[in-house]
Amino acid sequence: MKTDLQIENDTACFLLKDVPPSLQDAVRGLYYSPVAAEAATFAKQFPADTPHLAHIYANFARHAADMVYQAAGQQPVPWAQGLRAFLERIAGQDLVWMLVGSGALAVRGLDVTPHDLDLVVAVDSAVRLNDLLLDVLVEPPQPSPGWIWDSFSRAFWHTRLEWVSGVNATADRPEVADFGPTAVRRAETIRWQGYDIKVPPLDLQYQVSVRRGLTDRAAKIKEYLP
Repeated sequence: MKTDLQIENDTACFLLKDVPPSLQDAVRGLYYSPVAAEAATFAKQFPADTPHLAHIYANFARHAADMVYQAAGQQPVPWAQGLRAFLERIAGQDLVWMLVGSGALAVRGLDVTPHDLDLVVAVDSAVRLNDLLLDVLVEPPQPSPGWIWDSFSRAFWHTRLEWVSGVNATADRPEVADFGPTAVRRAETIRWQGYDIKVPPLDLQYQVSVRRGLTDRAAKIKEYLP
């Protein structure tokens, strides 16, 4: 598998080439789209005038293989190492954020193995976080106007680290999510390896797991519910 950067007019493409069939579903899951004119090639587009584009692409080229193999379940995910590195980097920065998804369960001690680390970040904090993690960004921050959040960012530091900012009330419709405004308001603080981490309440993560048909995860969460 190879990477490439192609720039044409006002569009830059990060490319994954010669992707073997066993990895193509994982690449699609990372929101890279097939390139019709090139077999086994997938792309994601960004504005060509994106700040630090060359630097971010260099990060992408360096980490693409690990990112894809981890996403495909063909390589271990050292999520705890990645979370520790992240916490050390942001210490003292007074950022407003919450760990969500399977990572939020893992730091509570549940027997789950995160495939990545997902964060919900306040808008002002997300701007600062993009700067703080510029050396590990593997994609430019992507505005998402009209969506349930304002922006999406992806880094790779031992594992994928992804964050959204500006999550709005539509995330809790028609049913309350475990990453939306309700979860943020009801966030709980967990002590993990000497750091305080905000996470969604367990009852919301249980309800969402049941709705998504994640039977094993729901059963593990239920054991922890009061």
